[in-house]
Amino acid sequence: MTTDEEILLSADGMTTMIDRIFCAAGADNQEANAIATNLVAANLSGHDSHGVVRVPRYLSWVKAETINFGRSMEIVLDNDTFALTDGNNGFGQMIGREAVELGLQKAEKHGAAIVGLRRSGHLGRIGHWAEIACARGIVSVHFVNVAQSMLVAPFGGAERRISTAPVTIGIANPNGDDFILDFATSQVAEGKVLVAARGGKPPPEGALIDGNGGPTQDPFSLYGALEPGEVPDPRNGPGALLTMGGHKGSGLALACELLAGALTGSGTTGPGRATHNGMLSIYLKPEALDDGHGFGKAVDDYIQFVRAARPADLNQPVMIPGDPERRARENRLKYGLPLSRGAWESILDAGTEWGLDRDNLSNMALVSK
Repeated sequence: MTTDEEILLSADGMTTMIDRIFCAAGADNQEANAIATNLVAANLSGHDSHGVVRVPRYLSWVKAETINFGRSMEIVLDNDTFALTDGNNGFGQMIGREAVELGLQKAEKHGAAIVGLRRSGHLGRIGHWAEIACARGIVSVHFVNVAQSMLVAPFGGAERRISTAPVTIGIANPNGDDFILDFATSQVAEGKVLVAARGGKPPPEGALIDGNGGPTQDPFSLYGALEPGEVPDPRNGPGALLTMGGHKGSGLALACELLAGALTGSGTTGPGRATHNGMLSIYLKPEALDDGHGFGKAVDDYIQFVRAARPADLNQPVMIPGDPERRARENRLKYGLPLSRGAWESILDAGTEWGLDRDNLSNMALVSK
């Protein structure tokens, strides 16, 4: 049995199991369920990097008191269309929903809103928040940074200076599938390297450099050598992630740092251990800008026009952002969530550290061995 062996997990069972773990760690039922549901939803969407593999890290942050249960968002500045909020280092699965709900209510009432969020715990897959906005018929744009999470080398650099800095754009399509563009400005999200370190497939070529600035596919260039049972910390390795798109991705990452970090007061990234997210979000109600030109029809018509393009590979139809996630959900709800044995064992280890029975946890979620 190897750590890269793949097992299948029940989405419902995995949600129950993670809920149980976070309740044991001190979360109330509502918060534990929000965390569990959010993480499993990331796996269902095909984004394993933002899913259940993060459970041990979240719990290590709880122990270190860099993230806290039971915190609520505080409104620092507020008017009809602007708000600045503080997450008080609470779990992003709760804080993020509060911040997004505030922005949606303002946009629904006034046509547009800008919400700055600072000092939130990890917000998870940012596309999730854009999906919530689209479900309400609202267009949204999100810039995110990760303070004190220096993981990415700027263009031309051989050492870290910026975070993975995600960007997300959600455009509601009232007549069909929504457009959900969601990506880290690094070549890959750090969580994908974490999956590799837990026995998953290696990072793609061109995503990582070692301590000398040379290319590598070794995930431990980001984490350093690990002791048995140690939770990987991406600050400990000598290497760095690279930005996507060369200088273009690097510039976009810097913009995220300045918009989500400097403008919100959350702080740009740099040395330190107390990781938190900053997010600047823009919300637009399409009806406020539609003078009769038919926004909804134009969105759906163009999406269908793009999808109808002749594919370069006849076995791979042209897709829009959001399609891979929709297909992953359909497939994984049917067949189960794939997870490497190493990642699975690390989650069970985390649960037992909080006094839970390993076999009982395993039986909640395991579909096949």
